[in-house]
Amino acid sequence: MNLIEELKWRDLLFDVTDPEIGNVLENEKITFYVGVDPTADSIHVGHLMSYLVSKRLQDRGHHPILVIGGGTGLIGDPSGRSSERQLLTLEQSLKNAESITKQIKRILPTAKAVNNYDWISTYDIISFLRGIGKHFNINYMMSKESVKSRLENGISFTEFSYQIIQSLDFMHLYKEENCKLQIGGQDQWGNITAGLELIRKMLGHEEKGYGFTWPLLIKADGKPFGKTAGGAVWLDPARTSVYEFYQFWINTPDNDAVIYLKKFTFMNVEKTITLIEEFEKAPHQRAAQNKIAEELTVIVHGQEAYDSAVRISKALFSGDIKSLSVDEIKDGFKDVPSIQITEDMNLVELLIEAKLASSKREAREFIKNNAVSVNGEKQNSLDFVVKKGNAINKEFTILRRGKKKYTLVKH
Repeated sequence: MNLIEELKWRDLLFDVTDPEIGNVLENEKITFYVGVDPTADSIHVGHLMSYLVSKRLQDRGHHPILVIGGGTGLIGDPSGRSSERQLLTLEQSLKNAESITKQIKRILPTAKAVNNYDWISTYDIISFLRGIGKHFNINYMMSKESVKSRLENGISFTEFSYQIIQSLDFMHLYKEENCKLQIGGQDQWGNITAGLELIRKMLGHEEKGYGFTWPLLIKADGKPFGKTAGGAVWLDPARTSVYEFYQFWINTPDNDAVIYLKKFTFMNVEKTITLIEEFEKAPHQRAAQNKIAEELTVIVHGQEAYDSAVRISKALFSGDIKSLSVDEIKDGFKDVPSIQITEDMNLVELLIEAKLASSKREAREFIKNNAVSVNGEKQNSLDFVVKKGNAINKEFTILRRGKKKYTLVKH
């Protein structure tokens, strides 16, 4: 199966600027680029598709350029937006660019990383308008979906000009890096075609570039992919722990699992089909979710981080807290209900305080029936006292009642 056929099978192909792109990708090794604006100091899982598609091209021998929009990030992309973005300062833009470059390079370690601020900043307003702006027709620009969708609510000239700035990226890379292809989500179609138009007008109609887009991912419930009730799932482990990242994929709804398996994993088509069949026969075993979580956690955070996330999950299920490091406990219990105590407490009273029992009588019953664990060890003594001196790292004690009810006691 050639690359274009595989992208179609995985539902990763929405539109192409030229049907010849399939032959080009099959018979040549070309340089392509994918861009991201540094609107934050981390990317989130909603951005992942760009770099995973890039990895698929790279695995077939093509050469990625990662364009960090240190310049375009100062303007703001109107694509997919109903209102203006908050403008970044130059310092914010460049600092964010540095952070997200490191994250993406974990996924695409051989990619050449460039910042479009380096060439955009060389233009003054007169040379930009005369040298670049004259090649853009206002009617043509207003026909772009990213602009049309904003006309009713209004769009500033700043964001209106975004497609000109991004077109300059493609033209610059085409001329300086022999970059023949730009890829992006379907909302980037207008920016990609504007870039190809600028290449033809400035460098000659015989020049040949290409673009393709993939469909934007919508979850089975109709909501945009990459958002949770708690907000975005970030690739920066300081924002979203590796365990939380892993759990995000483990908790993929069954209705989305086959779609994600095709789009996000790197098994070949035959193995993917086999796993889909296995999953559909026994969805309760969650084979699809486990594979998705494994591949993406390893790609984004590495094998060691993945192994730690699995260890945390198993320990939380089994109650074997002693097998975890202090850092793993902090990650695994980040969202567990917690209470703070300032002195040692009898276990009966602490169960009530932690809302793991509604009365002393109920607390005693739980303890007598071996239903209570402290730091992974069953406790059946009604006289047991939870002490700071016995706490994990002298910081916290973990109470467990039954199989799933946990409370983190902070000393």
